Formats: sequence, structure tokens, C-alpha cells
Amino acid sequence: MRARLAEAQVALMLLTRLPAGQLRAGAPVPSLGQAAWAYPLVGILVGALGAGSFAAALGLGLPVSMAAGLAVAVCVLATGGLHEDGLADLADGFGGGQDAARKLDIMRDSRIGSYGAMALIFALLLRVQALAWVAGVDLALALAALLALEAGARGGLAAMLRIMPPARAQGLGHMAAQVSALRAAAALALGGGAVLAGVGLFAGIGAAGFVLGAMALAQVAISWLALRQIGGQTGDVLGAAQQVSVLAGWLVLAALI
Repeated sequence: MRARLAEAQVALMLLTRLPAGQLRAGAPVPSLGQAAWAYPLVGILVGALGAGSFAAALGLGLPVSMAAGLAVAVCVLATGGLHEDGLADLADGFGGGQDAARKLDIMRDSRIGSYGAMALIFALLLRVQALAWVAGVDLALALAALLALEAGARGGLAAMLRIMPPARAQGLGHMAAQVSALRAAAALALGGGAVLAGVGLFAGIGAAGFVLGAMALAQVAISWLALRQIGGQTGDVLGAAQQVSVLAGWLVLAALI
């Protein structure tokens, strides 16, 4: 149990800017790959912060659209924009590079280009609009979906690390690549279960299945694209996969209700 708690703590340190305390002195430090099963748990926490801020904003009398924007902003701030940065870097690299080496160089560059800016603008705008629409129809569903989709979008990342080779000999994607089949399966189960439970409770298991399928398909698409473009995964690829997956979930949910 202590080992699992330490792994969850490492996942929190890796994926967020939230206070995570210090690892127990003298205990073995889990690797990034060992912590991958806990990524969906971090998603639940991030989603809970977003849901709490959304409910508080509505309670203060803010319009639903503004409350939705605040909720998404809180989720972004909780992670330090980690996944959003990955989406922007991937869009810049894949959009502007002529070959795999050049694409990886662009993705490593901290500056944001036109492709990355457009990807961020559209992704954040659509997330806010979808959240506001769902909340206007069913507030309880929107609050539950904030937790469920953030968890589900991180559930597939461990499988990507397990299946896809690192595109670089160094970097986050390389360091986190050693994920066991059991940990990848646990992450998928936690993430998928969160979507089926959170969305299914208010919208029905059929709708939850469609949402989960769309999220999984989005991550498969990003994985296929990354394999073709750069030959594997990087931290930016994982971040982009999380972003595209959570957006796909919100869009399908908004379309179904």
C-alpha cells in the first residue's frame, strides 16, 4: 500500500502543480512508468477542482458561460498547462516540420507558433462551450463529467507509453516508457470506469459508452499520427492525446444530451 501511495504521489508531482508533499525518506522512489496507473486518479482531482470552481461561480451569480470558462481555467492552472503545452507543441511540430528530426526540434522549442496558437484557441474555446451547453441542460451531469472526462482522458496515456516506442532517446516520454501491462490495464480500467460511472449515472450507460469510445478513438488517432510523423511518443504527444481525448468526450456528450 505504501508503494502504491508513493506511485500516486509521483503521478501528482508529474502531472500537476498541486502540493504533493515529499516522498518518504529512505523509501525507494517510484519511476514515472510505475506511477502511470495513477494518472486517472490525478484527473479526478483536477476535475474536482474544476467542478468546485464551476459550482462556486454559479453560486456567486456568474453566467454559465463565464463559470465554464473559470472551471476550464482552473483545470489548466492545476496542471500548469502541461497538456495544453503538449498540444501546442505537437501542432507546431507536425504542422511546420518537413521531416521527423525537424518536427522533434520544433516540438522541443519553447516558443509557440501559429499552428500551436490556433490549436489551443480552438481546443479551449470548444471545451468551454461544450461544458456550458451540458451544464445548461443538466448541471449535475456537467459536474460529474468534469471529473469523469479528466480521468478518462488520462487513462489511455499509460497504454500509449506501454505500446508506443519513445521518439527520442531522452525526455519525458523516454523516462516514463517502462510501463507494465498490469499498470497500463489498471489505468485503462480506472479511466474507463470513471467515464462509465460519472457520465452513465446521469446520461445513461449508452451515452457513456459513446463518450468513452470517442475519447479512445481520439487517442488512437493521435497515436497513429505520431507514429507516422515522428516514429513514436514524446511527452508532447501524450499531452496532445489527453487534450484531444477530453475535447472529444465533451463534444460527443454535448451532441448526445
